Amino acid sequence: MLRTEELILRAMEPSDLELLYSWENDTKNWSVSNTLSPFSKVTLANFINSPQDIYASKQQRLMIDLVTVGETIGCIDFFDFDPKHKRAGVGILIAVEQERGKGYAKIALNELVDYSREVLDLNQLYCNILADNQKSIHLFESVGFTKVGTKKDWCMINGAWVDELMFQLFL
Repeated sequence: MLRTEELILRAMEPSDLELLYSWENDTKNWSVSNTLSPFSKVTLANFINSPQDIYASKQQRLMIDLVTVGETIGCIDFFDFDPKHKRAGVGILIAVEQERGKGYAKIALNELVDYSREVLDLNQLYCNILADNQKSIHLFESVGFTKVGTKKDWCMINGAWVDELMFQLFL
């Protein structure tokens, strides 16, 4: 468990199933997660109950809890974890809309950056962001990520092509 004054980043628990089910199946989130079809509760329960060893699964999801009220407001993920080349992809979702814009994503991302450097001994993190997602671009840049490339017409969103931007942070 990673903890700041405001947030706790913790492993998934079986009690998170209903939250994950609603978040993963909310079509508003699909464009940023490259999801094309709904997830079943069985699939998500298997994901929650699978060994959460980042070295074995090459991914890890941490739930974001508010310390003051104990509410789970989102999650932050490592994906494409590569211990040989010391890098991982990062994604974040503040799913509770009324908690967006309060700085929680930046706090969680900063904590994950520190964990990546100090515990996982990574050299770099990266993320991919749709070019029209200005809030996410601002978030990652505010933590020190730098835009390193553009994948032109990469994603079809609501019938229109959208570029995807790649950002890196060297630790």
